[in-house]
Amino acid sequence: MRSSKSRSRNKNRNNNRPSGGNIINRVFDSSGPDGKVRGTPQQIIEKYNQLHRDAQLSGDRVNAENFAQHAEHYTRMLAEAQREVDQRREEQEAQNRERQAERDRERQERIKAQEAAANSEQPAAAGLEEQPDIEPIGAPETGLVETPEEKPKPRARKPRAPRKPKAEARPSDDSAPEAAE
Repeated sequence: MRSSKSRSRNKNRNNNRPSGGNIINRVFDSSGPDGKVRGTPQQIIEKYNQLHRDAQLSGDRVNAENFAQHAEHYTRMLAEAQREVDQRREEQEAQNRERQAERDRERQERIKAQEAAANSEQPAAAGLEEQPDIEPIGAPETGLVETPEEKPKPRARKPRAPRKPKAEARPSDDSAPEAAE
């Protein structure tokens, strides 16, 4: 049985090194001669180049060279990462081209098989007379076949409840004496 110390040592050893991640966008802490510089490799390069220019203008050749070397280190790191990204992209594009070529081959094989099946059905129907396709005059050739569409059947209506009979009109009180006359 392993002790927990050896396991944790192995674990830490693997975490110190970047595991093939994208270092182009990764944030680094760079301990330079002027203190820590934090940012992506591109940002760190720009910062060290600015510090290099400032040191040159102030006449400090030692610090200027030191900043230039730090900038060069991150430039090389960034260039290597970019090369790896480009290589992975090219590999993926090659795989995509291979897959597409395979799909195209399969599609061609299916078309040939369908044509062969259609050709093998024609001799069996040799006794029947071929009928030419009839197209309406002036219709553009689209390669589509017209199929009759069925009209949807109307829904059966629910019968209505019978209406209540209206109450008979009763003569009003004003008209009653006239009727008596």
